[in-house]
Amino acid sequence: MGKRGKKSGLGRNRTYIAAGFAFVLLVGAIIWIGSNDRNVNQLIESLDQGDEFQKIELSLNEDKSANHVEENPQGTNGPDEEPLRDREKVPFTGEVSEEVDPTEQSKPVQEKSPNPRDYLDEQDLPKEPKYVRGILLANKQYPLPKDFAPGESQSAREAFNELAAAAVTSGINLQAFSTYRSYDYQVTLYNRYVERDGQEAADRYSARPGYSEHQTGLAFDIGEVNHEKHWASTSFGDTEAAKWLAANAYEYGFILRYPKGKEEVTGYMHESWHYRYVGKDLAEKIFKQNITLEEYLGIH
Repeated sequence: MGKRGKKSGLGRNRTYIAAGFAFVLLVGAIIWIGSNDRNVNQLIESLDQGDEFQKIELSLNEDKSANHVEENPQGTNGPDEEPLRDREKVPFTGEVSEEVDPTEQSKPVQEKSPNPRDYLDEQDLPKEPKYVRGILLANKQYPLPKDFAPGESQSAREAFNELAAAAVTSGINLQAFSTYRSYDYQVTLYNRYVERDGQEAADRYSARPGYSEHQTGLAFDIGEVNHEKHWASTSFGDTEAAKWLAANAYEYGFILRYPKGKEEVTGYMHESWHYRYVGKDLAEKIFKQNITLEEYLGIH
């Protein structure tokens, strides 16, 4: 009886221990399930967030691709065509907004005066070209007739040949890569610039059809042989050829038509390669006074 009683007590103890262990396992399982369930939710949320980040990154990459513009520094259209002017990097001209005094808001806004060299609204091409003091003029206010087609000026070509021969003695081999352009050719050229850069930007460096000085046959775009990468490019101004031209072209009847800092007068940005034949006497006067053709003729 005593032994049997001890065995019974031991059995009960084992039962209690087993029950307690089972309870601990049950509690641990509940805790593990709860914790694991939370981790699963966090994992799902993390994956969801990862998808969103992936979507955002993909969207940004698409925006970069859409805004990427492939530059063509040479700007050439083919072996038989003159080079296009380099894409212009037009400086930002917008005004930075500032806090406005409430008392100032009621004052009328004053409109800015138009650029004196802007195109005139609804202006038709004339029937006759414009001469001022005997000088043929072509700019944004004085266009040429559509059928005005004199071709390249023989006098200008002869003067250029003399100029180029003089440059050779200084080790510079010049070439006029664009001279006379017809009205129809200017249509194609101008439209190409507008398509590439927009009309507002194109109007700062390319003439609309009928307004181009090249149509007079007196404008010569000049570059250096074997340095075509600088033709019709702002980089030409830094070359020795451009510096030689700027200092000597007037002696042969040519003026730099669009100097630096004169856009408000000429209507066009600086072009270090664009020269206009006006004859030796007039070229010397304009050069020594450091003025533009408009300023000399008194029409600015």
